[in-house]
Amino acid sequence: MGKKKPRPIPVPAEKIPGLIDAHTHLASCGLHTGEQIREFIAQAAVAGVERICTVGDGLDEAEAALRAAHDSDAVYAACAIHPTRAGELDDAARARLTEMAADPRCVAIGETGLDTYWIKHSDTCADLDTQEEALRWHIDLAISSGKALMIHNREADADLLRVLADAPQPKETILHCFSSPLDVAEEALARGYVLSFAGNVTFKRNDFLREAARLAPAGQYLIETDAPYMTPEPFRGAKNSPALIGHTALCVAQARGQDVAETVTEINSTFSRVYGLA
Repeated sequence: MGKKKPRPIPVPAEKIPGLIDAHTHLASCGLHTGEQIREFIAQAAVAGVERICTVGDGLDEAEAALRAAHDSDAVYAACAIHPTRAGELDDAARARLTEMAADPRCVAIGETGLDTYWIKHSDTCADLDTQEEALRWHIDLAISSGKALMIHNREADADLLRVLADAPQPKETILHCFSSPLDVAEEALARGYVLSFAGNVTFKRNDFLREAARLAPAGQYLIETDAPYMTPEPFRGAKNSPALIGHTALCVAQARGQDVAETVTEINSTFSRVYGLA
């Protein structure tokens, strides 16, 4: 057998000033101290990244996200219980998340949503009814706190659109790591939701995501890394980081037929608006 082809070493795109990362996971990147986070942010700044929203998938990581946001002016937090862990949303978690939502450094309630993929592939994943109950609670929290709602959706398009249609409407709804078919993108955009594109928009087979990025009006799209996951081309298989967001920005700009500086300006404006930073 031949030797495996070595993975390329991830490097930032050419520095693009004004970049943002609308959704990343600093704790999942192995960053737990203020010093580690500051060093990581400095590396991203070399690539032009100026602002980051970091997210946790459970209460402990939500706490870590909020600490990171207080430790760096470039970092903001999103706080929630991930749908796969919706069974952890007990009274104590609800009380703490309500406190966290009131913190000015918490700019979104998320990631919450629905995930049927892991229902089929994990014995520990919360069932769909539990996920929906948690999603509806998080929607109410987004409304009461005046924060954006950050949605995780994996193989649950119909149920998610149903819940979002009949639930009260937060001021902003972001579909993070948008990966759904084009008809879902069109419906989401018609409803005024924001599509956030991760590294998978760069994958060669994903023409439908590039078309969704092209269709999204200014003000209804963002970019993110979802680091350490969803590493963009040409570095698939390597660990992702905010320093690589430039590759996604370049891909989205090309899909939209724009100069990357124009795309970054539109994204920055949307980041400020949806996260209440304008």
